[in-house]
Amino acid sequence: MSRDRERSETIPFGIAAFRIGVYALWPFGYTTVERRDAGAPSCVGNVLWLVLAGWWLALAHIVTGIAMCITIIGIPFGIANFKLIPVSLFPLGREIVPTDQPFATR
Repeated sequence: MSRDRERSETIPFGIAAFRIGVYALWPFGYTTVERRDAGAPSCVGNVLWLVLAGWWLALAHIVTGIAMCITIIGIPFGIANFKLIPVSLFPLGREIVPTDQPFATR
């Protein structure tokens, strides 16, 4: 029983990690929007994520974004890294949508 409870408590963090991975794979043409129906567990999860993983992910995106913006060819990839900072800080309660529909999910 305890093992099943541990799995169900970590599933949202795994889904958030996959969400970041998919968004990092192809961030062009997509944006993230905040889900209004996320609730308090999402807020608590975001605080845990920020303390355990989010701050160093965001720091890595800042450093690599600056490094990529040094060359002209790397500027779009640097901008893509800067777009990943909010979702790497607080991934729970966010949804990835195409850029032509950022307000369709609200």
